[in-house]
Amino acid sequence: MAVRYELLKQCKQSGARLGRLHTPHGVIETPIFMPVGTLATVKTMSPEELKEMDAQIILSNTYHLFIRPGHEIVKEAGGLHKFMNWDRPILTDSGGFQVFSLGDLRKITEEGVQFRSHLSGEKLFLSPEKAMEIQNALGADIIMAFDECPPYPAEYEYVKNSTERTYRWLKRCKEAHGRPEDQALFGIVQGGEYRELREESARQLVDLDLPGYAVGGLSVGEPHEMMFEILGYTTPLLPKDKPRYLMGVGSPEALIQGAILGIDMFDCVLPTRIARNGTTMTSEGRLVVRNAKFTRDFGPLDPNCDCYTCRNYSRAYLRHLIKADETFGLRLTTYHNLYFLLNLMHQVRQAIMEDRLLDFRDEFMMKYYGTLNPVQKF
Repeated sequence: MAVRYELLKQCKQSGARLGRLHTPHGVIETPIFMPVGTLATVKTMSPEELKEMDAQIILSNTYHLFIRPGHEIVKEAGGLHKFMNWDRPILTDSGGFQVFSLGDLRKITEEGVQFRSHLSGEKLFLSPEKAMEIQNALGADIIMAFDECPPYPAEYEYVKNSTERTYRWLKRCKEAHGRPEDQALFGIVQGGEYRELREESARQLVDLDLPGYAVGGLSVGEPHEMMFEILGYTTPLLPKDKPRYLMGVGSPEALIQGAILGIDMFDCVLPTRIARNGTTMTSEGRLVVRNAKFTRDFGPLDPNCDCYTCRNYSRAYLRHLIKADETFGLRLTTYHNLYFLLNLMHQVRQAIMEDRLLDFRDEFMMKYYGTLNPVQKF
């Protein structure tokens, strides 16, 4: 297989997994957070800066790269790694979530999805076979099966039909996959909020003996308690010797609790998206640096952080840049937020190694959220 998961240790206190994921472009220490580089770039960050903060793997998106510049151009450039000058592992999402979020601009059939480009309005078509063609051309280490992400809430019958079609699409993806020797195809467990459908989806995927498994269709509007409940009964159904990926989840609470529930990989646009309006994550909770109270605050963004931003620039300066719409301000807050989550996962791995992840979770929650049961998402 193109990737191999190595289980190093399970936390005696929590059951969380410490592991290594071996890929064609390097080894990934898990649990890991993956910065999102939708269009072959993590917004405002250079590859060198991502390496400086020890981003071990990044995610790019099939739908967006299909729209522009086109997978043929990326292939002609030598693949996504060469195109974007990134020599570490890459995961590409299948584009399913983006296509299905287009709403009235798309039409689902058994064959695939017809949709209109969000840029030009041009009619386009994405099927399991096309998703594989695009991802084979992009050349990421880990590629995702084409699936439907049902909305929340949704009627049982709709989710049942959607989940069954997603399974049929997965089998077509596996058949069409042209580079199994150097690209690992992950399947995606769906089933909405329905336990019976989730469990059946997981069992069907496991029977296909894939290199890895993702849990999708979460963090789409359901309560956090429901998300953790679904993970609690879904994750144990997935093989212990394969990586487990929770898609689109990146709040600090969800990363820690997800690891406790057996998840190895996470991704989310949250840290980069909120950074662009001056919202940052710090050791003592969320801080909106654009607020007026920081006008004359010449201290670091987070006194307990040693990232480039916190070592060199003050809250007052960051506020000035954000208020003035200066790109450098967005770069500095983005750098800090990504560093914060990558460092959080480093701390999670260390806590697993020392059999104290539940203690770490409680300490972190009290400092960041001020409660052991936070309701906010970041």
